[in-house]
Amino acid sequence: MNLDSQIRELKGVGEKTETLFQNLGVYTVRDILLHFPREYHKFEQPKSVDEISEGTVIAVLGRIKKTPLVRRNGRIAVTSTQIEGREKILSLIWFRMPYLKNTLKPGMQYVFYGIVKKRKNQLIMEQPKIYTITQYQELSDSLQPVYVLTKGLTNNLVRKMEKQALESICLLDDFLPEKLRKIHDFCEYGQAVRQMHFPDSAYALKNARNRLAYQDFFEFILMMQMSKEQRVTAKNQFTFEENGIVEQIISKLPYPLTGAQKRTIDCIHNEMRGDYVMQRLIQGDVGSGKTIVAFLAMIDAASNGYQSAIMAPTEVLARQHYENFTQMCLDYDLDFPVILLTGSMTAKQKRDAYERMLLYPNALIVGTHALIQERAVYENLALVITDEQHRFGVRQRETLGKKGEKPHILVMSATPIPRTLAIILYGDLDISVIDEVPAKRLPIKNCVVGTEFRPKAYEFIEKQVKDGHQAYVICPLVEESENTEAENVTDYTKLLKAELPDVRIACLHGKMKPAEKNRIMEEFLNHDTDVLVSTTVIEVGVNVPNATVMLIEDAQRFGLAQLHQLRGRVGRSDLQSYCIMMNTSESKESKKRLDILNRSNDGFYIAREDLKLRGQGDFFGVRQSGEMEFAVGDIFADAGLLQEAAEDVNALLDKDPELSKEEHRALKQHMETYGEQLFEQLNL
Repeated sequence: MNLDSQIRELKGVGEKTETLFQNLGVYTVRDILLHFPREYHKFEQPKSVDEISEGTVIAVLGRIKKTPLVRRNGRIAVTSTQIEGREKILSLIWFRMPYLKNTLKPGMQYVFYGIVKKRKNQLIMEQPKIYTITQYQELSDSLQPVYVLTKGLTNNLVRKMEKQALESICLLDDFLPEKLRKIHDFCEYGQAVRQMHFPDSAYALKNARNRLAYQDFFEFILMMQMSKEQRVTAKNQFTFEENGIVEQIISKLPYPLTGAQKRTIDCIHNEMRGDYVMQRLIQGDVGSGKTIVAFLAMIDAASNGYQSAIMAPTEVLARQHYENFTQMCLDYDLDFPVILLTGSMTAKQKRDAYERMLLYPNALIVGTHALIQERAVYENLALVITDEQHRFGVRQRETLGKKGEKPHILVMSATPIPRTLAIILYGDLDISVIDEVPAKRLPIKNCVVGTEFRPKAYEFIEKQVKDGHQAYVICPLVEESENTEAENVTDYTKLLKAELPDVRIACLHGKMKPAEKNRIMEEFLNHDTDVLVSTTVIEVGVNVPNATVMLIEDAQRFGLAQLHQLRGRVGRSDLQSYCIMMNTSESKESKKRLDILNRSNDGFYIAREDLKLRGQGDFFGVRQSGEMEFAVGDIFADAGLLQEAAEDVNALLDKDPELSKEEHRALKQHMETYGEQLFEQLNL
């Protein structure tokens, strides 16, 4: 067995289990080794019943007083019992485990490990793990890995497979130059992987994670350099005249542009008339008005006889851009064709779009990844815009750029990354910042609350719906996962429908087929539904000005940058909007983090505070969601490692630009073999 062996070759993996692993993107032994835990459970000394509180994962020591009761809920056996303290009672519930009636002996003490919830003023723990005191002592103070799972796959099975796969770890070559390993005091690659799965101590885990986070950034930045994505001063071959059309449209807009928008438009205007091709990043906070800037740049190109193309991350957003651009062309008497091209269009619709792209050399072309497919041929493409929504998109913009003869490049990013980090991550682009919000928009009113506020939150959502408005509810998970206490979107939707029977509620998550996701988003956009219960898939959703409330469940589980992105789905009109962040943790750190969101709607301020607060991150807690995800590295928590990696790559290539020295042979071979996989992994 080697690293490229199929997962099926591991003992205990049959056809069904292989399919489950493939659902997680795990196909080979290498893949499973790099399927790192999402968190670690630290088995601390168990608490008494009186010491527990809602919303915590905890080990509780208690004595069974009565034989567990087994009842039927439909076809499901529900086993329940209680343990008591002096002041509190904890109800223990298990599903589909009737045999526990004979296993849990009255009078015996056990340790129960799980998440404490509160229902109808009663503390409960569902599906807790059960240990004898001796069994628990053996685990005490160890770090146990918890993996991302899919339905049908247990954490225990993944751990067993990881242990098997680790037998092949000697085959993991360490491609990082030895000199860099010594400078940063990093452990070897194989050791880092082993410690990430089964750490000997908190210190060993920290060292391993630092090594792998640094490696994430080092590979990415080196790949950027090797693929010649660093700035190339290509001559500008397009002729743009001063025709005044952009100024005319600005004067007719129903709202004034902000100073930041005007500065950015002037910069784009001048660069498209300069000596060299424009390569610019527009960093704009949510709701800052990047889209109108993109439209005006495209009109500038069209009025000079050139095509422009904007690539959106979702079909629904692409369609919305198309409809808005078409309407603005009608409103301002602009005789320029607007063409839509998306993957879900019929073959005939695509053929019509291809024909129009060749027929009209001054068209505004709007689409998704379909814009970079082989059959999409352009005529006179002078401007390429990628609406990345905080993805790097290096490969995408490179591919789209090759559709024309060195066109101007404009990249729009909605993540307010601190400038020092943006320069590293977007090293091939100049940067413009739109850090002002249009004057008509009212600041979003925020509140961070505990679970006791949930009934009032539902009442508030119901009132907003009665007033004709709409709401989002965000949950972190699609369905219940082993050892995961977070609210899941499918069960939550059922619960909310029961709580608000007169409200039209829909459910949306990333596992749905694209056509279904598009339909649900279109229905919400058209106000055919009132409340959308969703995972973070709506982070790159459409503009729904009528949505005035966002309730985020388990808000502490998200990174601040992603919470800010989510919050940006509301407050997109002159209506007062609200964001309710439900904190289900007792942690002081969680409260401190969420208070940053509570105090400010400024994404750049939030990014700076996030950077200060997170330091080296929480190695034992849930991995933050979103924010340009690497395998391990986090651009905020690991900002120092990111900067070190950038400096090291530059120093390395200054001395050995072709990686031809013997000491860099393993690195060169690794990049040639796995560089393209890295870009695919990062959705580049």
